[in-house]
Amino acid sequence: MPSALLGVVFHWLGGLASGSFYVPYRGVRKWSWETYWLVGGVFSWIVCPLLLASILTKDVFGVLGSQSVSTLGWTFLFGALWGTGGLTFGLAMRYLGMSLGMGVALGYCAAFGTLLPPTIKLLFPDIPVAETITQIASTLAGQVTLLGVAVCLAGIFVAALAGATKEKEMPAEEKQKAIAEFNFKKGILVATFSGVMSACFSFGLAAGNPIAAASAAAGTSVIWSGLPKLIVVMLGGFTTNFIWCVALNFKNRTGYQYLASHVREEHAHHGGLGSGEHGSSTTASTPEGGSSDDLKIPVLANYLFSALAGTTWYFQFFFYTMGETQMGKFGFASWTLHMASIIIFSTMWGWIFHEWKGSSKKAHGLISAGIAMLILSTIIIGIGTYIKAAAGGH
Repeated sequence: MPSALLGVVFHWLGGLASGSFYVPYRGVRKWSWETYWLVGGVFSWIVCPLLLASILTKDVFGVLGSQSVSTLGWTFLFGALWGTGGLTFGLAMRYLGMSLGMGVALGYCAAFGTLLPPTIKLLFPDIPVAETITQIASTLAGQVTLLGVAVCLAGIFVAALAGATKEKEMPAEEKQKAIAEFNFKKGILVATFSGVMSACFSFGLAAGNPIAAASAAAGTSVIWSGLPKLIVVMLGGFTTNFIWCVALNFKNRTGYQYLASHVREEHAHHGGLGSGEHGSSTTASTPEGGSSDDLKIPVLANYLFSALAGTTWYFQFFFYTMGETQMGKFGFASWTLHMASIIIFSTMWGWIFHEWKGSSKKAHGLISAGIAMLILSTIIIGIGTYIKAAAGGH
């Protein structure tokens, strides 16, 4: 299989992991959002990066120890900024709803994460990006790849339009249930911030390229060489999320939940996939004065579901770094492929869980068109990277 096509496959696998990670959280009961998000995050940002890099790469700690303070510092900083994007992503869902909020935030994320690094290289030649945007656009392969990026962004826009159409058609009562705090102006501002900050993960991976090069020089297979830099990027993300979740534990008095066998009555309605900042879910409500069994926390199950969700989430970037190694000088397009595949597979789960039930033909037509455009974009980008590889530009 040509390396470019293999890269697309890896990015699709990463998108499947990202679009699916929230499913295990639906099984969490009697825990607040900040509790299960942090437990899952320990696996996402600490356990899995360290474990898999230690198993699959050579001398991982020696490689990290050999890096300059500048490389480690920038990689960590971009990871921390990305962490703020992940936190505010939940607020975008809260103000705009899942469909519209995800479409807008990921649209910004795809655009900034894909196009800014090679564009900024025009002004700062020393940043670790292979080519500038003008160099990319000067070749047939580059033009094809940029066409794929454009199709992807158009597909994200159509998917967001489908979400807006769906939510506009909802009856007032149902809309109030689904988006109790709908606020378009606030939502757009938050989604913009979330998308731009989330794109910092792409910058963090670029800043960590010297780590990947050192890992390859230490004898690691090229396909695994990106794993050590994930340790640093995700440590930055963990730092941001840890501070926020612990702050919420104190504010909401939910810190006891990590070890408690029973939940307090005021927190008994929490559990499942929450609404981002507070995670209030009605999936497991308990009446006032409920029995001891009503307040019992399924501690082992909660840890297992959270660990599974966190591990699944990590694998999006595990496959991302593998796909990136196959994209040659067009690695900048990896972020677009990643965003497109996330929307494809998260929409798939939306269909499975009947989130589009009752929508009009127009909404169904728009989401189908958006998904088709996203699939087409991955094919076009794969063709562009294949042309580059065939011309000896890998």
